[in-house]
Amino acid sequence: MGFEHIRVERSGDFATITMNRPERRNALSRAHMQELITALREIGDSDALGIVLAANGPVFSAGHDFADVVDADLPAVRALLATCTELMTLIQQVPQPVVARVQGLATAAGCQLVASADLAVASETAGFAAPGGKGGWFCHTPMVAVARNVGRKRAMEMALSGDVIDAWTALDWGLVNRVVPAGQLDSSVADLLERVTRGSAESKAIGKRALYAQIDLDQPKAYAYAIEVMAATSQLPDAREGMRSFLEKRKPRWRRGRQ
Repeated sequence: MGFEHIRVERSGDFATITMNRPERRNALSRAHMQELITALREIGDSDALGIVLAANGPVFSAGHDFADVVDADLPAVRALLATCTELMTLIQQVPQPVVARVQGLATAAGCQLVASADLAVASETAGFAAPGGKGGWFCHTPMVAVARNVGRKRAMEMALSGDVIDAWTALDWGLVNRVVPAGQLDSSVADLLERVTRGSAESKAIGKRALYAQIDLDQPKAYAYAIEVMAATSQLPDAREGMRSFLEKRKPRWRRGRQ
């Protein structure tokens, strides 16, 4: 289907979703978020092995489009935030690894996008903020994702101050995986995506979802859950193939995946 606010491209095993509202700083209007949801669902159901979430223009995303909010009533804003939550949750539900390619400023729900992605590579020129803390509308929902990346004290500093942290601070705090010069951003994203998509695609999809399911459980519950998932997945054809190929000292032949 055609999109107004995003571009979707496929190159080999990987798909790229590019937010394409540079004139609006890639603000997340409801229509924009619905297009992102549609694209993620379509790619999630495809044979793609990895997804890049990128943005066109100098800003990755400025967060919610205030034009949708300023005169909206309570039910409308609640519905908008529910759509945003659906988008953030879907990023973590699709079977493929999702890598955020952060070339510029990511604020509020834009920072939430980065925090919700499985992995993130940032340019040295990128910045991250939850600016509601110094405004009139606190970043409540963005901080759900951000706090799960950076921890309570750092999340509170971001949320209360509203200040921008630079890319190197974001790396130190755990919000991104890599920081690289702008000219190396594409190659670094490609390198990371290639490395994290090696192996059985089926095994990786189950592993991604299971990690998110157990990470917020207490340790006994997390182990109980992980034991059941790991035991069940030992019976999968790709699991058996991986073990046999190791024992037989040969390359595995996955049903779907990369060496």
